[in-house]
Amino acid sequence: MKTNQAVCLLNDSFPPLIDGVANAVVNYAEQITKAGAQAVVVTPNHPDAEDSRFPYPIVRYPSIDIRRKVGYLAGVPFSPEVASYVTQEKIAILHSHCPIVSTLMARQLRQITDAPLVMTYHTKFDIEISNILHNKLLQSGSRKALVKNINACDEIWVVSKGAGENLSELGYEGDFVVMPNGVDFPHGRVSKEAVSQATEGYDLPDGVTVFLFVGRMRWYKGQRIILDALSKIATEGHDFRMVFVGSGSDEEEIKAYAQECGVGKKCIFTGAIAQRETLRAWYCRSDLFLFPSTFDTNGLVVREAAACSVASVLIRGSCAAEGITDGRNGYLIEENAESLTECLLALWNKRDLMHRAGELANQEIYISWETAVHAAMERYEIVIDRYKSGLYPSRWEPMDVLLKANGELMEDLGHLMALRREMRHHFEP
Repeated sequence: MKTNQAVCLLNDSFPPLIDGVANAVVNYAEQITKAGAQAVVVTPNHPDAEDSRFPYPIVRYPSIDIRRKVGYLAGVPFSPEVASYVTQEKIAILHSHCPIVSTLMARQLRQITDAPLVMTYHTKFDIEISNILHNKLLQSGSRKALVKNINACDEIWVVSKGAGENLSELGYEGDFVVMPNGVDFPHGRVSKEAVSQATEGYDLPDGVTVFLFVGRMRWYKGQRIILDALSKIATEGHDFRMVFVGSGSDEEEIKAYAQECGVGKKCIFTGAIAQRETLRAWYCRSDLFLFPSTFDTNGLVVREAAACSVASVLIRGSCAAEGITDGRNGYLIEENAESLTECLLALWNKRDLMHRAGELANQEIYISWETAVHAAMERYEIVIDRYKSGLYPSRWEPMDVLLKANGELMEDLGHLMALRREMRHHFEP
């Protein structure tokens, strides 16, 4: 891209909020900047934000704090200040990384900048919607609104083939381009000294097998499968340590369930780890990465493990398992504890076999953010040319239509918050 052009990246989360998509946006912005182009990030306000530490502009718009309810600050997708800022920049393309508020904001900015709009579908939003809204009618309405927002974009990217299939299941009928995310870990393992420093103080006896999970502490990530399998292994007299890295609304339940399964003393819960080198050291301390999740669309943590030459155990047919050959560069199981138990027992005391699979994962499924964003920037050029040539359907939308959509979104958010308050009133002691 030309150095005087800018890519406008939009997402509902950004540091200090930490999640997989926020991490993706950070790396997109860093790699675009390193390539000599300009990046601008547009994201909701956060009271703890320290945006001056980033070498590119962060433009924030108003937000509503609903972290106690759904874990995020919800952006209010209308801001004259953001509109004024982008008119002064030579925005060549808009790239939204969330199909809800950020895409609604991007649709408004497209009217101002006359730049094409790309949206990357990272997360299985049908599961997210079901977790937040338990009313079937509300779920259906939310899915329709989601697809309507996606249809308004000029081009849709997905982070894996499975993510595209999930998008189609939601009701999206258009085309999409598979554009995988990268990993910000370099190839190779950290030093033994770095591992010792990061894991100091934890109960990790030499010679005892260490399993690792990294991700949100939410049941849909597969922690129950892990704990049920390890309970069976423990009853057969095998020793191990299971390390859970991450935080989330189900964390206390998961800890309690580990105790109930009789493996609480063998489990280590570190909480979320923001320091990337510390997290990298934890990967390097493990023998095998356990990730029995069918929720994730790309499984960046699987690639992070591969960067450290650690193989993963994954659900056969899941998005996270794309690129994995069972027994070669990873291990595939069915979505149940019995299958995971069988897999782990077959590998018991076979560290050489596990480590060899980890080395092949490093060689075969690792992709750096530099490579991933370079491919994205090449695609940006194609999208821009197609947009200028009129090859996309006209997406012009009157501003009053977009403002009405803003109002409807805020009304739905208000209903959601009222519903959550009512549920607490009836069910909490």
